[in-house]
Amino acid sequence: LPKPLFWGFFYYFNIMFCVYVLYSFSAQRFYTGMTSDLITRFKFHNEKSTKGHTIRYRPWFCIHVEFFDSKSEAFLREKELKTGKGREWIKSHILPNYL
Repeated sequence: LPKPLFWGFFYYFNIMFCVYVLYSFSAQRFYTGMTSDLITRFKFHNEKSTKGHTIRYRPWFCIHVEFFDSKSEAFLREKELKTGKGREWIKSHILPNYL
């Protein structure tokens, strides 16, 4: 196996999935997503993507992350945060810490 930049043995054998919330201060919008590689995904949202929803509202700031052992758990939480109640939870519990 090639040597990763960080995390060593843990990186290859304990893949975690995370749900994240990004916020654009300039557009006052947030975006919720899921990934197993938060750093790379964050770079794509802010620098590398050439199309899609998130390029219009750059720069993005990561304001919330939740980690899960399985992809299915992370997927369910992402779906929950994308509902009306989930968006309201983000607005009332997460955003006030940054505004």
